[in-house]
Amino acid sequence: MRTLAVNEFFVTLQGEAAFAGTPAVFVRFQGCPVACPWCDTQYAARLDGATLDFAAVRAKQGPGAGYAVEPAALLAAIRQAGPRHVVLTGGEPCRHDLTELTSRLVAEGFRVQIETSGTMPIRCHAAVWVTLSPKLGMPGELDVRQDAWERAGEIKFPVDTAEDLVRFEQALAAARRAAARPLTELVWLQPVSQGKEATRLCVEAAFARQWRVSVQVHKYLELR
Repeated sequence: MRTLAVNEFFVTLQGEAAFAGTPAVFVRFQGCPVACPWCDTQYAARLDGATLDFAAVRAKQGPGAGYAVEPAALLAAIRQAGPRHVVLTGGEPCRHDLTELTSRLVAEGFRVQIETSGTMPIRCHAAVWVTLSPKLGMPGELDVRQDAWERAGEIKFPVDTAEDLVRFEQALAAARRAAARPLTELVWLQPVSQGKEATRLCVEAAFARQWRVSVQVHKYLELR
């Protein structure tokens, strides 16, 4: 495997969607072309070409520029971390072909989750749980791929305004019409920055559409 652009590696509770409350190893990849203006991990969107060993990533004090990491070192760190749930997120993890990394993890009994915007091909082991978090109408002007809608085990949509919900409903309906097989019915709405108005919109839409609300439990627990 080629080196992977990793920004952060840490252990916490998964705070969102289907696996909320689960102890997890988070691997945050570097680089994202979507450019959401409200992104809370802007530091993970930058690409600077730095090349350091994985020990430097673990030793970092806080988030910053990403490092080129050898996959073998990443696998070793995951094995040593403790939790058996691994979250590959970003940035945009699907900038990389993650087939070999995820296949090794699955073979060793880890449960692997990828969170992606769905704007790039999802290259991973078939057993990986894919959380599709579509970002619509963003400055990057990238469309969510139809195969991403169809691959998703769950869909988690960030909501800031009523217009966001309209865009999402239209996009989801179009994806369902185009799908070769039924899409997941596990749909979460997540208020951006835990805003009160965004939360109200999510709750109302969840009742109206039989969807669910993801409330970022880790933030309420004051965890990473």
